[in-house]
Amino acid sequence: MALLALGGLAIGAYLTLYKLGYMGALACSIGSCEKVQTSRWSEFLGLPVATWGLGYYAVVLALTTAGARERCLDSRGLSLGLLVLTGWGTLFSLWLTYLELNVIHAICQWCVISAMIAVILFLLSIVDWRETKAAAVVVVEA
Repeated sequence: MALLALGGLAIGAYLTLYKLGYMGALACSIGSCEKVQTSRWSEFLGLPVATWGLGYYAVVLALTTAGARERCLDSRGLSLGLLVLTGWGTLFSLWLTYLELNVIHAICQWCVISAMIAVILFLLSIVDWRETKAAAVVVVEA
């Protein structure tokens, strides 16, 4: 999960740097990334959506890194936090994909890759939640 979060961080940083004007044209072989990134939907609550993504992936990375520590391996709270966070990230990514397809009428390959990462993170969080829940049941029964 940490590697996926790192990939998401890279995408978020790349798109944020573009949105803030620190780089020229986006490398986009599929779709129209610039059309998506310059649409009115490319900002949320005054910040670029890519910057929100950057923060999202940073928190996911922090939680997965913390979860890898010996004392946190079976932490149900951490697992639940990841589940809720990645669930929210998946819903937000699905909403943005809907906007790309139905409102903006353009697709950004980086946004699609980020959405796929968000969904995979959510699925892995479900697996992690189930495993920590099952481990807690075994400990209680013992």
